[in-house]
Amino acid sequence: HQRSCIEECIKSAGDRHLTVDDIINLLNAGGESVGRTTVYRTLERLEKENRVRHYAADKRQSDCYQYITDGCREHFHLKCVNCGRLFHLSCAHLNEVYTHISDSHGFCVDRSKTIFYGVCKDCGGKNE
Repeated sequence: HQRSCIEECIKSAGDRHLTVDDIINLLNAGGESVGRTTVYRTLERLEKENRVRHYAADKRQSDCYQYITDGCREHFHLKCVNCGRLFHLSCAHLNEVYTHISDSHGFCVDRSKTIFYGVCKDCGGKNE
């Protein structure tokens, strides 16, 4: 029962990227009590089944997870180094770079795992 609740929680988040704490808090708010270990094990299983994508964090942020839908397989990501938000990016110019790397260098980039780090527009004035 807990595993299906965890999967439904992350699935219902749509485009949002959830941390383990986010999942636990959302489930607790809905009256569902789950242990941290159960959440980690469930996410690990879902990742192995290619139903959840895991984004490793840096030292300042927690890892996050996203349910993989049909529309969430072929895009790049932007990660703000200030606030930690992760954004989806579909961009024709980057698709040209992707094609160039593949055609000219014989290397296939996994767009779903490619993350560009920088500062988002909301944090623009906070970067030193």
